[in-house]
Amino acid sequence: MRTRFFRTVCWLAVQVCAVCGFSTTMQAQQGVNLLEGIDAGQHVEIVDDEACGCELVYIDGIQTTQRGGLYGFKLADGTELVPPTYRFVGQFTNGFCIVLRSDTTWGIINRRGEEVLPCVYQEVSLPREGLIRVKQNGLYGFADTLGRMVIECQYPAASAFSEGAAVVAVNLSTLPPQVVKQIDLEAISGINLDTLAIAYGFIDKEGQLLMLPQYEYCNPFIEGYAVVKMYGRFGVIDHQGKEVLPVKYDWVMNVTAGRCFAYVDGEGIAMFDNRFRRITPFRYSEVVGFGDDFFTVRRDSVYTYLDRRGREPFGVFDKAYVFAEGCARVERGGKVGVIDTRGHEVLPIAYQCSNRYPGEYMMIEGRVLIEREGRFGFVDKQGREVVPCIYQGAFSFSEGLAPVCQGDWWGFVDKEGRMSIAPRFQAASQHQYGRAEVLLNNETYKINRQGKCVKNCSTFPK
Repeated sequence: MRTRFFRTVCWLAVQVCAVCGFSTTMQAQQGVNLLEGIDAGQHVEIVDDEACGCELVYIDGIQTTQRGGLYGFKLADGTELVPPTYRFVGQFTNGFCIVLRSDTTWGIINRRGEEVLPCVYQEVSLPREGLIRVKQNGLYGFADTLGRMVIECQYPAASAFSEGAAVVAVNLSTLPPQVVKQIDLEAISGINLDTLAIAYGFIDKEGQLLMLPQYEYCNPFIEGYAVVKMYGRFGVIDHQGKEVLPVKYDWVMNVTAGRCFAYVDGEGIAMFDNRFRRITPFRYSEVVGFGDDFFTVRRDSVYTYLDRRGREPFGVFDKAYVFAEGCARVERGGKVGVIDTRGHEVLPIAYQCSNRYPGEYMMIEGRVLIEREGRFGFVDKQGREVVPCIYQGAFSFSEGLAPVCQGDWWGFVDKEGRMSIAPRFQAASQHQYGRAEVLLNNETYKINRQGKCVKNCSTFPK
């Protein structure tokens, strides 16, 4: 059971990356993807440049440029903001962008093209709560958004700030002896970095320790609480360092929506409420995820849902998925259906599913992709078939349109089942920022929501 439970700690994994220091070098190796990872609040505009026959992607009014293998930026009016001088550039987020000048030196620029942080660091992170985590000479510290070092690089590991605190790894040899005497070294005996005794704790934005660095490991604070590890066991503390969930469990997941899950080897996983009182037995094998106020969990070979009181209101299923847009896909007896957050069947558990297309029986943009006798269509949140099951293939809706296959050709339907773009393509993708990629006569093009070609159009049939 331990191995299976370990797979459920994806919520923790994000924080592990933060504590251990996410490597910006990996980003450079992956190249520049202009549309990947854009925040929901960012404005994206795609402009066609007939001179180069390419798309210009402006994110919040700034476009990445490339010349001679180097990257820079320009504004929508063509003004060069930063000449192509960097080996890698990220995306502007909240006015800042990570840049790489050489193979190993990272920095941050602002929207004026100024280097807020010079490219001298081994790692940098975008600002969190007004501070930027940096790494220099193998140690982490923090600078502010004006480039001033606020907390000198001195920690072997550090997380970004969360709720006013950052997790840091402290080399105990750097602490005064009277402080070290207060730390139970047996509690952190398993931690050793480069043969030096290391303990984890929390600092504030002035670099002051908020509590003794006495933990074998810590997660950043989330919803007012942090998971900590001592003596090889896990528990939860509040911002004052008080143990609100005793450090005695084999694993504990981050607090989510006011609830916590803890694991005991040989027994299972239990749920705890917002006062850290146990409200379920230790009976669950896996926490799949959380959505629309319900936790999806597995109990031995069956799946079910838990509400905030720890009740199982909908019975059990052979497989259950996380709620989204008020609905969830469930499976029983080899058949698939959809339930809503009251447990009512939007679709009876009687449908087949070949899993040929991503998102089958998932509520996406108010429509569920369904399958009947090898044909595909869509239903709405009331279970009404708004796009009939007549298509040989289909993808979920995106930006109000869904690619569908009729005969051997792909086109697009709207949410009421009307054919918006006639089937004429060998293949088609979903729309993203108003554009979809299509294949016609073995050539690849981009079309807009009206079906007009907007990229590589010289050979596009009229």
